[in-house]
Amino acid sequence: MRTSGHDQIDAYSPLREGAVVDVGDSDTVTADVVVVGSGMGGSTLAWALRDRDVDVLVVERGRFLPREVENSQAAEMFLEGRYKTAEPWFDGSNGEPFQPGVYYWVGGNTKFYGGSLPRFRVTDFEETQHYDGISPKWAFSYADLEPFYAEAERLYQVHGIDGEDPTEPPRSSPYPLPPLPHEPTIERFASSLRQQGLHPFHTPNGMNLTTQEHRRQSTASDGTPSQTDHKSEAENRALRPALESDRVRLLTEAKVTRLLTDAKGTRIVAAEAEFRGRTIRITANQFVVSAGAVNTAALLLRSADERNPDGLGNSSGLLGRNYMVHNSTFFMGVNPFRTNTTAWQKTLGINDWYVAGPNNEYPLGNLQMLGKLQAAHVKGPRPWAPLWALKAVVDRSLDIYLTTEDLPTRNNRVRIDGDRIIVDWTPNNTAPHSELVRRVSTAVRKAGYPIILTERMGIATNSHMCGTAVAGTDPAASVLDPHCRSHDVDNLWVVDGSFFPSSAALNPALTIAANALRVAPHIASAAV
Repeated sequence: MRTSGHDQIDAYSPLREGAVVDVGDSDTVTADVVVVGSGMGGSTLAWALRDRDVDVLVVERGRFLPREVENSQAAEMFLEGRYKTAEPWFDGSNGEPFQPGVYYWVGGNTKFYGGSLPRFRVTDFEETQHYDGISPKWAFSYADLEPFYAEAERLYQVHGIDGEDPTEPPRSSPYPLPPLPHEPTIERFASSLRQQGLHPFHTPNGMNLTTQEHRRQSTASDGTPSQTDHKSEAENRALRPALESDRVRLLTEAKVTRLLTDAKGTRIVAAEAEFRGRTIRITANQFVVSAGAVNTAALLLRSADERNPDGLGNSSGLLGRNYMVHNSTFFMGVNPFRTNTTAWQKTLGINDWYVAGPNNEYPLGNLQMLGKLQAAHVKGPRPWAPLWALKAVVDRSLDIYLTTEDLPTRNNRVRIDGDRIIVDWTPNNTAPHSELVRRVSTAVRKAGYPIILTERMGIATNSHMCGTAVAGTDPAASVLDPHCRSHDVDNLWVVDGSFFPSSAALNPALTIAANALRVAPHIASAAV
């Protein structure tokens, strides 16, 4: 076992024998339910199906991410590209390739997220007027999803406290674990915000950091893998427990390239996958796609056939459209005379301007802290800057992530051109985001950080992607029904963020997990 300094890296327990499929020389693998993708949606669904009378096969194009000392080294991730696995996508506005912020490993993007697990607000499920248009109503309400939010919080061991955030929605049960306390610098920031009349709160998160040593081990875990088991992500909290059941299996290094339908084109009979240099066939009763909003849309578009010439499940013409990723800004407040020694900074949030009110005519969005920026995080866009100078800045910075809802539009979409994935994305609803940046700048300066540095995120920052296979009641205006089943194809389901009718302005992971728990019984019933 490798070590990091004097701390031993936690090792996962060995998997049950047979949990990972050995294809051998066979060209066909069979299950009752096939789940394409092992990220938040796919792994949570596998966990929810583990005790039901169905055989579940999770198909993942990547491998297990190694647990090694480099996991926690930001330079390995952001300068050396150690864990990048995605092929380039292409910007539809200019044809130029870009490196998307997606990762093909068991556990998907959750291996790299910061463990932020908020619930969406009640208004996020309702029709809401924004500066640039309407955020549409969902096919189900917050109340419908609430019990599954509670179950997902238990599964992912969410820390939090009710009552601090005025926008907090109703809860049927308390947070499973107490909030992570602020470290001194963040507590001082929170105090200043309260004095300014704002309502900072302890952010809900899945980081089990009970000691300061745990925090130091996880400093870079907002954006890098975790070398310990402190971060709740899809592999360790959902998939591995699911694989303890002999009803759940995992096939790795298998990229599903096409879904094949029957003669009527209304039912999938098999999936084709590239597996270690050859093509295999995967058959099942039910097929669930959870590959991320872009790759899910691309797979269904590539599965076009004579019966479905515009893509699988695309009679509405909306498959791939309504692509959303949030308006987002990385924000740094710098005090040249004050060092920020915080190890894990992602404990504070503000939603004072999240909904419309007396002080803002339209919703502005969310503030959350980042884990803690290091020089390697900010070097990429600034190749001219020496690392020592960047380190001097980030050692003295408060690091914040700001998000504002972007609105669904048909022209923001995912397309394919052969093997190429093309993303058309023009930001909208940007004026409220600029106002959010302005208000946070004022608050941060009042808190003692006179220098403000901001960077608006572009097309490659897509970890919050959603909307490409919208769920709804009207088959002419949606791709999926309210239970995330295709209107057109009887045994096709989608459980990643593709189903979102709107993006809200919060991290989507817990909502994806809760929805997977919500639709699991319907998938299980259809599979038998």
